[in-house]
Amino acid sequence: MGTWDTGPFDNDTAADFANALDEAEPEAREALIRGVLVRTIDATGYLTEAEEAVAAASLIAAQCPEGDPVGTPYGPETPIPLFPSDLRALADEALARIISDEDGPASNWVDPEDWKQWRAILTRLRAVLAPRPPSIALFDV
Repeated sequence: MGTWDTGPFDNDTAADFANALDEAEPEAREALIRGVLVRTIDATGYLTEAEEAVAAASLIAAQCPEGDPVGTPYGPETPIPLFPSDLRALADEALARIISDEDGPASNWVDPEDWKQWRAILTRLRAVLAPRPPSIALFDV
């Protein structure tokens, strides 16, 4: 894997995924995103699409109220459609799977500081993606 930084699109695999999204018809982009998330969640053994799942999760998080825009030249160049809200939970679950896989992408970092920064990015994405607990109206007494 060619990695040049810790961001969601800062590796060859995620950049290739962004290119695939750009080349896909607009109505097919959601299926590409959903597919990589589901395959990552359901994977047994090595997570072969972890980098793509992180990139997909960042695109979904960017559409959330507290999400950060994807501001990298390696992300998709074409506009991304508005995703259905159920993708948030899938993205969160895929990131949880990636973070918990000690033999997966977490083991690829040579510099411990890079690993910490990458993990902080995934933790931030999960915080944005996690469904908010329902608010309970308090009664006036």
